[in-house]
Amino acid sequence: MTNTMSGTETSLRSLRDRPFELLKELEKRSRNVAAASAPDTAVGQEWVGVAFRMGGETFLVARSETREVLGYPAAVTRIPGAKSWVKGLANVRGQLLPMLDLRQFLGSGATTSGRNTRVVVVNHREIPAGLMVDEVLGFRRFAESEFNADPPPTVIRCDTYLAGAFRRGGEVWPVLSLKSLVESQSFLQAAS
Repeated sequence: MTNTMSGTETSLRSLRDRPFELLKELEKRSRNVAAASAPDTAVGQEWVGVAFRMGGETFLVARSETREVLGYPAAVTRIPGAKSWVKGLANVRGQLLPMLDLRQFLGSGATTSGRNTRVVVVNHREIPAGLMVDEVLGFRRFAESEFNADPPPTVIRCDTYLAGAFRRGGEVWPVLSLKSLVESQSFLQAAS
C-alpha cells in the first residue's frame, strides 16, 4: 500500500523547524480522526491545553492562554538591573519579547538551554512574556469531567499559580494559570 499526500495536506517533516505550526497541524489531524471515530461526542465538553516539561515534571497551560510556542532565540539581549530569571529581550518577528526562565522565577533552579528548550509565549493583552521551559510535549485534550480543582503537590514550587489538575488513569496533569502568573506582583517586579 502506498501513502499518497494531497497537495493541500501539509507535510509534518516540512514543519520540523516550526514547532507551533507543527502542533497546530497535529491538532488538526487529531481532530479529523476524532470526528470520524466519535461523531456523537458533545462539542464544548473538551478542554485543550499545551503540555510541557519543567524540571522533570509535566504541566499544562490552557491553549487560550498561549499565543505560540517558539524555539529559544539565538540572540537574547540582557537587561541591566533585571532579576536573574529575566533572561533578556528577543526580537520576534520585529517585536521585542521579554524572555523569562519560568523554573528560575519559581525558585527551582535555572533552565539549561538545549535542543528541546522552548518558549511558551503568553497570550495576554498587556503583559508580553516568553516563558522558557525544558520541553513542549504538544496539545493534550481532556474531558471537563476529568478536571479536579484541587491542585496536586508539585516538586517545583508553583502552588500559587496552579488552577487544579486533570486526572486520567494514573496520570495527574497540573494546570498552570499563565494569567495569574503574569499578573502576580512578584512577576511584575522584575527589577533587582
